[in-house]
Amino acid sequence: MGGMNYHIEILFEDGISWLARIRRFNATSPPPELRDYILGSEVSALQFLRKTKVPVPTVYDFNPDESNPVGVGYILMEKLPGKPLRWSLTTPQQRRRVTSQLADIYIELKRFPFSVMGSFNQQSSSHIGPIARESLADFQDMHMRMLGPYSSSEEYLNAHIRLILDLILRQESYVNRPVDAFLIHRFLLETVPKITSRDDPDDGMFYLKHADEKGDHILVDNDFNITGIIDWEWAQTDSKAAAFNSPIVLLPVGDFYEGADHIGEDEVFFAECLEEKGHPDLGEIVRNGRLLHRFQFCCGYDLDDWDGFIGLFFGLLKTLGFEGNPNWETWKAVSLERYREDNQLKQLLNLCEAE
Repeated sequence: MGGMNYHIEILFEDGISWLARIRRFNATSPPPELRDYILGSEVSALQFLRKTKVPVPTVYDFNPDESNPVGVGYILMEKLPGKPLRWSLTTPQQRRRVTSQLADIYIELKRFPFSVMGSFNQQSSSHIGPIARESLADFQDMHMRMLGPYSSSEEYLNAHIRLILDLILRQESYVNRPVDAFLIHRFLLETVPKITSRDDPDDGMFYLKHADEKGDHILVDNDFNITGIIDWEWAQTDSKAAAFNSPIVLLPVGDFYEGADHIGEDEVFFAECLEEKGHPDLGEIVRNGRLLHRFQFCCGYDLDDWDGFIGLFFGLLKTLGFEGNPNWETWKAVSLERYREDNQLKQLLNLCEAE
């Protein structure tokens, strides 16, 4: 059982193993329409990736409809050999072996550009539609509105942040710290042009990116050869700078959360691998990727982890070139004044005063 899915092994008499991947149901599960779209998008992503050299499981069957004879939506897929990578338990040599192979996978994905940003849908294994993720879908008056597809990073980031601001105002998100969350995301919205203007390596195309690169999506054998990349739920095409930035598993977590603006040793080696394999543009993305990482982490961050957020946020300010060492209360006071004419902020402050 993972965070979002059950996996049931199906062992055949000839020794072949499949997995039944079934979405978990709980209080935070998305509505059926969105859940089915996400499942179908994952299937389409896997079907596309099977045409590449990226090692992913074969999909044998799927059915999102709960009225099927099984009684739940499912994907029947190949069970790949290997075990999930546990990065914190690896030796430097094992890390370098895995990282070099990850570089090969990134280089392979670079061979398949798309014209828009979004997620695969079931129209075909190459059609890009709205983004398949709960946090990027809105529900009003019993109707689902999904974000995307988009033709630019700026368009996508603006839409994402504006949705968060709307949800805050509707008291559907950040109910414990609404004003703080609004000011943070209002600032991020203002920062979008600075983020996208630094995407110098971008070529106007979009590339498939795994959405949860913490490390356990990588299967390895006992010699740390990569045997598979799994869990393509929520995968989407993204800008070149975002798609080929360091995967989260390579980040130096302690330094990153404390606001350090340099990349870590594993990231440096990853950049070197990409460059040595003939892709200096991808190496440059990794070497200059810290700003985008910080922005992405801050956008939609769970503010219950306030201490973790503060390090990230002021690290973002530092990377953007803000001087000095302000504390939160100072930054908040300045921001309240800066955005005092913002109509949404006015509405939010009135709501908070009324409570």
